[in-house]
Amino acid sequence: MSPRTSSRLRLPLAALFLSIMQSAQAASDARERHEIPDEFKWDLSSIYPDWTAWDADVARMSAETDAFAALKGTIGQGARQLAEAYGRLDAIGLLQEKIHAYAHLSQDVDTRDQAVAARMQRVEAVFAKFGTATAWFVPELLKIPQGTMEAWVRETPALQPHAFPIRELYRRQAHVLPEDGERLLSYATRFTQTPRSIYRELSTSDIVFPKIKLTDGSEPTLTPGVYQAILATNPNQTDRAAAFEAYLKTYAATKNTYAAIYNAVLQRDWFNARARGHATSLEAALDRDAVPVSVVETLVREVRAGTAPLRRYFALRKRLLGLETYHLYDNNVPLLQTGQTKYPYEEARRLTIESVAPLGADYQERMRALLNGRRTDVFENKGKRSGAYSSGCYGVGPFMLLNHNDTLDAAFTLAHEAGHSLHTLLSFETQPYPTADYTIFVAEVASTLNERLLLDLMLERATDPKERLVLLQHAASEIVGTFYTQVLFANFELEAHRRAEAGEPVTAAVLDGIYGDLLREYYGDAITHDELYRHTWARIPHFYNSPFYVYQYATCFASSAKIYETLKNGTAAEREAARERYLGLLKSGGNDQPMKQLQKAGVDLSDPGTVRAVIRQLETLVDRLEREAGRCGLK
Repeated sequence: MSPRTSSRLRLPLAALFLSIMQSAQAASDARERHEIPDEFKWDLSSIYPDWTAWDADVARMSAETDAFAALKGTIGQGARQLAEAYGRLDAIGLLQEKIHAYAHLSQDVDTRDQAVAARMQRVEAVFAKFGTATAWFVPELLKIPQGTMEAWVRETPALQPHAFPIRELYRRQAHVLPEDGERLLSYATRFTQTPRSIYRELSTSDIVFPKIKLTDGSEPTLTPGVYQAILATNPNQTDRAAAFEAYLKTYAATKNTYAAIYNAVLQRDWFNARARGHATSLEAALDRDAVPVSVVETLVREVRAGTAPLRRYFALRKRLLGLETYHLYDNNVPLLQTGQTKYPYEEARRLTIESVAPLGADYQERMRALLNGRRTDVFENKGKRSGAYSSGCYGVGPFMLLNHNDTLDAAFTLAHEAGHSLHTLLSFETQPYPTADYTIFVAEVASTLNERLLLDLMLERATDPKERLVLLQHAASEIVGTFYTQVLFANFELEAHRRAEAGEPVTAAVLDGIYGDLLREYYGDAITHDELYRHTWARIPHFYNSPFYVYQYATCFASSAKIYETLKNGTAAEREAARERYLGLLKSGGNDQPMKQLQKAGVDLSDPGTVRAVIRQLETLVDRLEREAGRCGLK
C-alpha cells in the first residue's frame, strides 16, 4: 500500500522545469501563509480535525498491525478467515491513507515546520513496521491452491472486491519468495532506500551552487530555480551559456560520487530482480503491472527512428531565434520575448472547466465542483514546496497543490493536475478500496488529455498570430519534454542497467559515454553538442528515486494522443463511443492490468503505430509553427 499521488514534479526536464521556475519567479515576493485568503488554501479538516486525532490513528494503526500479525497461520483454514484478514488489511490501508495524507499535505505547505517533519518520520516508521509484520501474508495465501481460492472468492461476497488483486498474486507467484525470504527482503526495505537518501543529501543539503555574472551586471546564485529561469526567460545566449556551464560543472565536480550512488541503484535493482527470479531489472520493474518488456523496447526503437521532426523543430527554433549555433540550453527560451498573455487563477480555472466540455456535462460539472471547493492550495507562500501535484486519499481526496503565478505554464499545470484529480475522483466513486488505486502506467493519460483540450480551446479563441505561436510552441515543447526526453532517459536507464547486469564497470566515464552517445543519436547535427551535457545523468532525480519510471510519461502521452484523435476527428458516433470508453478507463481504477484497461479505451501500446502517432503530431505542430511565424513576421 502506498500513497496515491500524481505529480507534475515527476517530469524532470519538462514539468519539473516549469514548477521550479514558478517557485523561483515568485520566491522574492512570496507571502506568509496567513496572508492568503482561505478560499485559495485547502481545508484538511475532512481528513482530521487536528493532530490529536491524527496521533490517535497512528496508535490505532500500530495496534491494528499487531492484530493482523496475530492472524498468521489462519488464512488457509477457510474463506471466512481469509475475508477477516483482508478486512483488517483494508482497515489498515485506509488508516495509512489518512495518516500519510494529513502529514504530507501539512508538511508541503510549510516545509520549515520541524514538528510536522518529525511526524513524517513517524509515518515512515509505522509503515516500515507494517511491511515487516505482514511479510507472511502473501506466501501463506499462495499456499492455498488456486482452484480453491477461486471458489472461495466466488462464494464469499467479502472477498469479491479482492478478486483481481488475488488473481494478480497468483500470476506473480513465481516471483514471490517463501516467508523467510519475504521477511528478509522486508528487513532491507529501509536500507534499499539509502541511495535515494544519499542522492538527496548530496544534491540538496551539501551542494553549493555558484554565483555567475550576467551581461546586465547582476550576479545571481545559480540555484536550480534561478538556472531554469535564466534558460527560460533570458534572451541573451551568452548568459544562457554561462549559466549552463556553471550549473553543469557543479554536478560534474562530484560526478564520481554520483556515479557511485547510481551504481548502488543499479546493483540494488539487479539484486532484487535476481532474488525474485526475473531475467532483467526491466522485467522485474514491469512485472507488477504485467507490461511486456517489448512495450519499452518498441517505444525506444520507434522514437530513436522518429527523431526527424524533433531535429526539424530545433532547426526552426534556431532560425527563428536568429542563432548561429543552437544548444540544448536554447530549448526553453520563448520564440517571442514580449506580449505574453497573463492567466490569473480565476481565468485559468474558468478555461480549464470550459475546455473539458468534450468529455460531457457530468465530467464538466464535477470539474467545476472540484475547482470551486477547498481542495486546492493555489498560491505560493513562504516555506511551501515548489511544483504541483494531485494527491488522493480514499474517501476524502483528492487534493491539489499548485504554485500559480499567472503564466501560461501555470494555466496548463492547473489543467494537468485537475485531470489527475478527476481521474482519482471517478475511480474512488466507482471502485471499492482494493481496486481504487490506478497505476502510474495509466495515470498521465487524464492529465495530458486535459492539456490537449485546453490547448484546443485557447487556439480556437486566439485571434492574434503571436498568441497562437506561443500556444503552438508550448505544445511542441510538451512533446519534446514529455515524450522525446523521457524516452531518452528511459534509453539511458536501460543501457546502464544492462551494463550492471553483465557485470561490467559502471563509472562516471561509462555513464558519461552512454549519455553522450544518446544525445548524438537523438539530436544529431540539429544541435551543437556541448561536452558538459554528458554529465546530465548526475542531476536527474528519477534515476535515483524511481528507476524505470519515466518511460510511462511517454506511453501515457501516446495513449492520450490516440484517445484525443478520435475525440477530435471521429464521427459523432465515434466521438461518443470514445468518450464513454475514456470515462470507463477513469472509473476503472486498478481493476485490471493497465495494458488491458487501455485496450478497452481503444489504445494498443503494443502497436508501433500508437508511438508513431505522436511523432506525426510533432511534425504537424512544426508545420503550423512555420505558418504562424510567417504571419508574425519572423523569418
